Amino acid sequence: MARPVWSGALSLGLVTVPVELYPAVADHTIHFHQFERGTSDRIRNRRVNERTGDEVDRDEIVKGYELGGGDHVLVEPDELDEIAPERSRRIDIEQFVELDDIDPWFFDKTYWLKPAKDDFAKAYGLLLQAMDRSEKAGVAKFVLRGKEYLAAVRAGEGVMVLNTLHFVADLRKPKDVMGELPKLPKPRPKELDMALALVDEMTAPWKPEDFRDEYSKRVEKLIKAKKAGKEITHEEEPAPSADVVDLFEALSRSVKNRKKPAGKGLAELSKADLDKLAREQGVKGRSKMTRAQLEKALKAS
Repeated sequence: MARPVWSGALSLGLVTVPVELYPAVADHTIHFHQFERGTSDRIRNRRVNERTGDEVDRDEIVKGYELGGGDHVLVEPDELDEIAPERSRRIDIEQFVELDDIDPWFFDKTYWLKPAKDDFAKAYGLLLQAMDRSEKAGVAKFVLRGKEYLAAVRAGEGVMVLNTLHFVADLRKPKDVMGELPKLPKPRPKELDMALALVDEMTAPWKPEDFRDEYSKRVEKLIKAKKAGKEITHEEEPAPSADVVDLFEALSRSVKNRKKPAGKGLAELSKADLDKLAREQGVKGRSKMTRAQLEKALKAS
């Protein structure tokens, strides 16, 4: 079982519940060390004085904020420690908001909140049910690892969920990143209708388990093959066409390709198309069915 990354108390008015914070997301990225090609020598990062080329101990390093023109303000680590926020022992909910009012743009990391002891299960359960029934999130601030975070506390998966949120000052507007967009011409009614038809054809229930990190799987396959002394070859992808395609024609072909051809068997349909067909035919409990169960239910309907 994972260890909590933070422990303290969740506070709502006069109600205080001791809780523990656990990471809800694991990093499955495949990490590599660096080696000099043709050798077994590891490459290491060193802290080097750019003028002398000498390596510098961590204790001899101070931080510098650039003012421009090559000038810096130097700050000692102790000076930063003096003004750092104290380690928080409380998550104080300041207000509640509609969960749907928080734009996904603001969400950062996800954590689970668990009552620290069984003695606090009643108060924890009461707050959990209140959040679940109201579909609201509590907005709070707390300190984790010396940094202050804005957070949303809500109900999910039968437990309390804490999402750290970005502050408004952290978010970048599209025009600040990309500059001005080209002038967007108004679409023709037929084009818009066809685009909406394509969206409808591609609509299916959200099932995150249907999506996999295919790149990591290919990296693992590559590592296993190279360990076994095999050589991996890949077909080159065709170059993208430079031809200008008529938008309405492309949308029409896309919708046509998504529709089920007459006589096409269920086994030939994608999982998304099976879900859509089951929804149209009123198959109950389809969201929890496997592909085989869906096919069986559709054949019986």
